[in-house]
Amino acid sequence: MQRRLEGKVSSFFFEYDTPRMVLVRNKKVGVTFRLIQFVVLVYVIGWVFLYEKGYQTADSLISSVSVKLKGLTVTNVSGMGPHLWDVADYVFPPQGSSSFVVMTNFILTTDQQQGHCPELPEAGTCRNDQDCSRGLFLRTGQGIKTGRCVSFNTTIKTCEVFGWCPLEVDDKVPDPPLLQEAENFTLFIKNSISFPRFKVNRRNLVESIDRKYLKTCLYHKTQDPLCPVFKLGYIVSESGQDFRALASKGGVVGITIDWNCDLDWPVRFCKPIYQFHSLYNEGNNVSPGFNFRFARYYTNGTNRRNLYKVFGIRFDVLVDGKAGKFDIIPTMTTIGSGIGIFGVATVLCDLLLLHILPKRHYYKQKKFKYAEDVGPGPVGPAESGPRVLAGGPAGRREDPMMGKWAAPTRVVHLDYICVC
Repeated sequence: MQRRLEGKVSSFFFEYDTPRMVLVRNKKVGVTFRLIQFVVLVYVIGWVFLYEKGYQTADSLISSVSVKLKGLTVTNVSGMGPHLWDVADYVFPPQGSSSFVVMTNFILTTDQQQGHCPELPEAGTCRNDQDCSRGLFLRTGQGIKTGRCVSFNTTIKTCEVFGWCPLEVDDKVPDPPLLQEAENFTLFIKNSISFPRFKVNRRNLVESIDRKYLKTCLYHKTQDPLCPVFKLGYIVSESGQDFRALASKGGVVGITIDWNCDLDWPVRFCKPIYQFHSLYNEGNNVSPGFNFRFARYYTNGTNRRNLYKVFGIRFDVLVDGKAGKFDIIPTMTTIGSGIGIFGVATVLCDLLLLHILPKRHYYKQKKFKYAEDVGPGPVGPAESGPRVLAGGPAGRREDPMMGKWAAPTRVVHLDYICVC
């Protein structure tokens, strides 16, 4: 028992086993094997290393955006007269966040004051006071019912409501848009980003931009791709939409700023890329466009207001990107994964060799050695040696796959055999 234990310990420390390699001379298998290796090599080097930059560690950005608009226009609307519109009038909200609305059209209801007036027929009609429940508010209505059924006109009766009277009646959208000149307004975007892992801070006002240049430049995707001043009409056209159609009923446009930086190069090469996207589906007739309401209040003995139903273009500025820099850990991980993928060639060629080719039985015999359990006790020479068939040449044995007499070979113990 002790001797067997010592033998096993000695074998564990002082013996080395290696798989036997079977060389197969077959053009189809050889070409297939090298072709698969070539495809794997192109994938690892071309896609993983060069395109995906598998040798780098990545970091996401932290971003801040602020905007400023400039532009003037004049409208002449009934009940309002000539009116000059500047940034304080047509931009919502006024503080310049990354999501804002530029008013391009509106419907005006003037001189409203709180009081009692008949509800619009669109919210329902009535025949007597019992049809008007006091204190009830309808989602489609514009006031709270008083419980009285009154005449809306000579033929229709509606419930009286307490609200801002006169009610908003006009729903015809002006065409052309009242603020069509907004097409020439300019938008200035300031964007600051940080890659905290690499301690890199950048602004979209890169090294080539100075104060003098900023006052005269206008963004163009090929002629001036770094200028942070944009014409609204150009933004809408680059998003694939018509400005007049969008300005009439409103819509949504996305402005994306992409920062994809390779920090293995100097940081001055880390520059923003601007893109514009239509987020408005013209083919959908359910609640088309973009609109909201706001009011301007004044006093004339009583509290009064002018109500605006505003149609506008909503701009959403979205910032995305990542930075990468060389790191030995992802590099070694990528190399290890690539080496592991090379094993696919061996698996596929073994499948072709052992299950598809006409001589698959012959290749199986060469690849595998089969041993049978003969029970306890030593194996005699007759059991372990090659099987010599009667009638054959002395000292020779029959090779069942080759169909001829082969020279005797010594049986060698093998743990694993592979094909290369």
